[in-house]
Order: sequence, then C-alpha cells, then structure tokens
Amino acid sequence: MAPIPDPADRTRKPLASVRGMHDLLPGPITLWQRFEATARTVLDTYGFEEIRTPLLERTELFVRSIGGATDIVEKEMYSFADRDGDSLTLRPEETASCVRAGIEHGFIHLGVHRLWYMGPMFRHERPQKGRFRQFHQLGGEIFGSPGPEADAEIILITARLWRRLGLDGLLLELNSLGTPDSRRAYRSLLTDYLLDRESDLDEDSRRRARTNPLRVLDSKNPDMQEVIEAAPRLADSLDPESRDHFEALRAMLDEAGVPSTLNPRLVRGLDYYTKTVFEWTTDRLGAQNAVCGGGRYDGLVEEIGGAPTPGVGFSAGIERLVALLAESGTAAEPDPPAAWVAAVGPDAALVAPAVAEELRDAGMSAVLDAGEGGFRAKLRRANRSGAEIAVIVGEAEAAAGEVSIKPLRADRPQCTVARAALKDAVAAWLPAPPAGGPGRFRANRPKNAPGQT
Repeated sequence: MAPIPDPADRTRKPLASVRGMHDLLPGPITLWQRFEATARTVLDTYGFEEIRTPLLERTELFVRSIGGATDIVEKEMYSFADRDGDSLTLRPEETASCVRAGIEHGFIHLGVHRLWYMGPMFRHERPQKGRFRQFHQLGGEIFGSPGPEADAEIILITARLWRRLGLDGLLLELNSLGTPDSRRAYRSLLTDYLLDRESDLDEDSRRRARTNPLRVLDSKNPDMQEVIEAAPRLADSLDPESRDHFEALRAMLDEAGVPSTLNPRLVRGLDYYTKTVFEWTTDRLGAQNAVCGGGRYDGLVEEIGGAPTPGVGFSAGIERLVALLAESGTAAEPDPPAAWVAAVGPDAALVAPAVAEELRDAGMSAVLDAGEGGFRAKLRRANRSGAEIAVIVGEAEAAAGEVSIKPLRADRPQCTVARAALKDAVAAWLPAPPAGGPGRFRANRPKNAPGQT
C-alpha cells in the first residue's frame, strides 16, 4: 500500500483527477442532462422501473457472472481487500448487480420485471477516445420473458432513444450464440481450429484459444483477420431452438422498421450471453466504434444463485453517446434563468434574497446577483445571463416594499410594482412554460450570450 501523503508537506504539487477519471463541468454537463432526461422518458414509455445498486460488490459476483477467463476479470477490475479481509470490486458492469439484487430481495422470480439503471462503472483500461477508467452506462434488463419479443423490445428501446436524441448513422449488428450446449460444441470445434493454427495467432489470441476461444473472433488485430475469416461459423452449430428464436427476432425488427446486419463474429466480451447478442456501432468515434450492446443471458440468474430465470438486456456508453451528440452540433448550453435579481445598496441587499425566493415559489427560475459593483455592472451581468427580465431592488424600492422590473429581451418599458404583486406581474411578462413541463419559465438565450456569470 502506498504511504499516505504528509498533510504538512508544502512542496506537494497541485492535485489532479485520477488518470482515466474525469470531471463533468457545468457547461458540457448540459448534454448529459439532456441525454439522461430523454432516456428516462423513453424507458418510462416502455414500462421500465429504475433500480440503483451499490458501486461496490463482492468480487465473487463478477467472477461467477462475467467469467474468470475474460479480460474484465483477469486484467481490468478494480478489486481490493477491505479491512475485514473481504474481496470487493468497483462494479465493471451492472447486469450482475441487478440479478444479485433481484435474488437477494426475492422479486426476480415473480413474473416479468423491467428494470433500468444509469451510473458510473469502473475498469482499469488504457484511457483513449471513448474509453475511460470511470465511465457511465445506461442499461435496461427484462427478467422472466424467454421469447424473442423481449429481445426485440430491448433493441427497439435503443432505436427509439437514438431517434429521440436526433442521432443518425448508428448501425445494428446481430448474432446468435446459441444455447449453452450448442455453444460448448462450437467452442470445442473452434479451439481445435485455433490450436492447429497457433503459429498464426498473436499473443492475446494464443492465450484466449485455451481459455476463451470465442473472444479470438472479436480481435481487432489486422494480422488476425484472415485466420478469423476462415474459422468455423457459430451459425453452423446452432441448435434448432436458437435458430428459430433468432429468425423470429429478425422478423420482428423488420416489421418494426429497424434494419440490422448479421455479424457472425460478434460474441461480446462476457461469458453469460446465450442466444441473441447485438451491438450498435458508429464510424465517428475511431477504434471504439460500439456505443451500445447487449443480448440474452438465460443462465445468469441460476449461475449467481437463483432459480432458472430468463433475461435479456442492453447497456449503452453515455460518454460515447454524448460525444456523438456534441459532434451532431447539439449545443451544450444551460437554459438561462427567467429572472435576474439585482440589489443596489445595503438595505436592498437584505431584501433581495427573499424577492428571489418569491419568484422561485411561483415556479420561475431566478438567479440572485452575488457579484460586487454598482447598478451598471449588475445590469451587464443580467444581460449576459440570457435572462428575460431583471428584477431590481434599490434602496427606495426596499423601503417602499416595491421592486422594479426591467425587460432585457423585449421592447417594453421598465415598471415598478409592489412586492405583493410581483409574482403575477412577472408571470404576465414571461413566455409560458412548455405544455406539461415542470413549470420552469424559459427564455431564449441571445446569440452573443457567453453564459451565466
């Protein structure tokens, strides 16, 4: 364990975030908020309920679910022993956590459950574009439904999310891994093929040929592509049940107008998948081209300790999707406040916070000017904020129980009103909130407004 730094050491360098873990700052976070709000709306449309699980889980959960021979477990997990000697891991994904929670609280076997989650995950990977050591995922799971209609529903959710976000150019790739029995038969066939060509394999593929041969098919090494293309095809080893399931899924997607491409080399990086696997990919993010993936995992609940329960789900990388939003030209600008409240004078400063509260009580967004300077400086800040109006409290107004309302975006004269009439007066001057919205009055930001100060 590294020594704890001495707090009295004055030669220390300024602290920075941990490599591969980043701050989300007030400007760019607006795109994240847009993504999150859209995702919540879409998932609610499909009848999904939110679940929140701990960041820390017992390491055994991920070893049993993801597979001990996967890169995630072997090289990427943040695992450590706590003071009680228990091995704990920062979650690298959340499907296993959802299953654990469902078993622990006794609901996963009771009918069909549709769950969604959103939050940080952790993997010790080499940071690069679209890949971080702390990253964020949106995910959804359906438990208790064995048919292809559940697979279709999961994929249709993601397709609708892309449309609602205005993202185009995402391509859907599909494959079927079959049942555990047909997969084991194919694994044996593939292992024999790879070991016969061991001299043609790179170092990672030689190791995987013995521990997790299906992952060789996912290699991005250009020198491996000839070997991969000549490998036996999983589709030729599929059992009739898996083939019928996959064909029904593709027919459902065709009927819903969601095009897909068969990718016989798509295997995903987790051992728990059975039958359907899928990925949404893009050519706009470099090597990290997958933005969303998932599939069916009918044996996972039993593997973790529950009764046999079918499951299917997806997870989407929020960093990558937000990057696509930014590339599409979506502005990362916060909504301006409806009103900017400025006090001029010591007595007025005592009254101004209460004035701002009265506006917020009425459902309006209001910013209290906390900067120094006189009336002109405060008015400049109000203009730069993008607010629709400035609510001004001077010494005379404070003494008389009044405020002045100065329009900043409309050609209307300034007026003075009693504080008792402020809510109605301001509401009459501002644009109406969107129908069914949260009751927040929004104004259009001027093109030259740099943002709040």
